[in-house]
Amino acid sequence: MKIVILDGFAANPGDLSWEGIKALGECTIYDRTAPEKVLERAAGAEVLLTNKVIINADHMAALPELKYIGVLATGYNVVDTAAAKERGIIVTNIPSYSTASVAQMVFAHILNICQQVQHHSEEVHKGRWTNSKDFCFWDTPLMELREKKIGLVGLGNTGYTTARVAIGFGMQVYALTSKSHFQLPPEIKKMDLDQLFCECDIISLHCPLTPETREMVNARRLAMMKPTAILINTGRGPLVNEQDLADALNSGKIYAAGVDVLSTEPPRPDNPLLTAKNCYITPHIAWATLEARERLMNIATCNIQAYIAGKPENLVN
Repeated sequence: MKIVILDGFAANPGDLSWEGIKALGECTIYDRTAPEKVLERAAGAEVLLTNKVIINADHMAALPELKYIGVLATGYNVVDTAAAKERGIIVTNIPSYSTASVAQMVFAHILNICQQVQHHSEEVHKGRWTNSKDFCFWDTPLMELREKKIGLVGLGNTGYTTARVAIGFGMQVYALTSKSHFQLPPEIKKMDLDQLFCECDIISLHCPLTPETREMVNARRLAMMKPTAILINTGRGPLVNEQDLADALNSGKIYAAGVDVLSTEPPRPDNPLLTAKNCYITPHIAWATLEARERLMNIATCNIQAYIAGKPENLVN
């Protein structure tokens, strides 16, 4: 069985092993694959693994041996799943591997913004504490999380794990969710979307990207938020209208934003969030802890093994 990995570097830049997958067939691994190289590299493959390389209907039509596409991520919008289904090609993803890591990144951003960790560390290294007249100094607002309201847009695995962390901090937790009140623990209260934006001190996005959720964070909803409010996005970049968010930050309509995802990655140099006030950006690394990537590799291997055994798991089509 010929296995081709089109863009393996992100999941495994060299600190993990591909041996589990190599043991399952003749395996060729590419760090990255440009769109024009997909057909050349995938030729003859029965199993094709991709993280962010797009596999469309035209590719599938030109690859008659292809029987299985494994997405090395939870989101699978890089694959035309409808076209795959028509051709009987199995498509799988890697669910829930990074839940704890993403929830951790949500609070890395929240804590950095509330305590201004990065800023004050930089100021100390510039000598401000050494030259201070007092035993301490701070020059930004500092916020305690206890009793603050956090609104979670989506309450799947990551949203729910984020909620449990928030409860540990003594926060009041509200969520937009399809679950009924009876399905929620007493510490999590159900709330509609506009009410979340109006009432919560922190909004954290945990919903999938769909036509309905694309740019759900826009000028209208940002105008509902408190001037002290914080927006966190570790979900999908296009959930946010980035120009509207930059305008809200620069005008003081909201206090700060912490984002790990952008609409285009890598971002274009003119992305308005790169120069927006109080906008803290990490380069899509919430998922990338060593532990999460180890789980990803293990699940990817198990997915192929299940396919070989005729009992595919984690199907998305």
